[in-house]
Amino acid sequence: MERLSANEATKLDSLFGKVGKTVIVSHTRPDGDAAGSCVAMKRFLDDNYGGEHLIVLDNAVNVAVNFLFEYGGVPVYFDKEPAAAGKALSDAGLIICLDVSGPARTGCLEKFIRASSAPKILFDHHLSPETEIFTTLISCTEVSSTCELLYDSLLKMPQIAGSTSRLSLECLTALMTGITTDTNNFGNSVFPGTLEAVAGMLAAGVDREAIVNHVFNEYRENRIRLMGHLLASVMKITENGVAYIVLSGETSRKYDIMEGELEGIVNMPLAIKSVRMSIFVREDEGFLRVSIRSKRGTSANGIAVKYFNGGGHELASGGKLFWPKDIARKEDAEDYIRKVTGEYFRNES
Repeated sequence: MERLSANEATKLDSLFGKVGKTVIVSHTRPDGDAAGSCVAMKRFLDDNYGGEHLIVLDNAVNVAVNFLFEYGGVPVYFDKEPAAAGKALSDAGLIICLDVSGPARTGCLEKFIRASSAPKILFDHHLSPETEIFTTLISCTEVSSTCELLYDSLLKMPQIAGSTSRLSLECLTALMTGITTDTNNFGNSVFPGTLEAVAGMLAAGVDREAIVNHVFNEYRENRIRLMGHLLASVMKITENGVAYIVLSGETSRKYDIMEGELEGIVNMPLAIKSVRMSIFVREDEGFLRVSIRSKRGTSANGIAVKYFNGGGHELASGGKLFWPKDIARKEDAEDYIRKVTGEYFRNES
């Protein structure tokens, strides 16, 4: 599992030129890296090949990155148009999966992806990708994001030939957005190649200040007021340096929170010197959604895998809690967090 080779790039170029319909998919509740890589992939295909290129997602993206679809067209969302989404995948001559370790992370799209006989391509930077289902697998964990990996890959395509300026500004803007969000505005997961990629995009004319404004400075007032409430009144810190916040459905409704408006809150407690792990839990339909971030030397992925039915990256992972499977009631989440984090750090010491 490596970056795209020159030989694979030539094969992909031939495949892209022959396919009538390409469907691009990513994980459920898409973040900036998912949306950015999808839009960038579609723009690259639109700019260089004939045929129909369509983004299909399980549900809506983070509101902070909705502006990207001005560059690539509005996706077909399964939760709004299930028949159209299912038909697109069933009719696809090629399926490109981005920012997922396997079809299981695409939500309701999974069954259509697995049932399709079309070639399937994966570009991803997560641990343990599912290898068997993909015709071509481009997987590397030593990158900031799928957008960085995709940028590196697109540069190797024959018509780009290493020249960033041959990629459209819309494609590059989408890639820069994904890198910006997945690194928490270059606060983590930054590699030498990340900065090289960003330098190339800036030299080609990408307006990073505009991206930062879209992503970080266009939230509604209620997000800021909720953040203040959570940090002042809800956040707790254990003796092991674990900060945790449990957001109830009642509080979400009170502040009229939309999908994506809680992005980044899990990172905030890490600004406290004594905190080495932050856990943010939010009530969803029938389960609790869990986001975990940690400082270097503490594994967010390890605790996500062991106790939260999840996984991800070493310092940034996620998972779920189910009742009554994991906890008797959703109200028991705080007790569960204190119990399992205490156990985890005892075993790690």
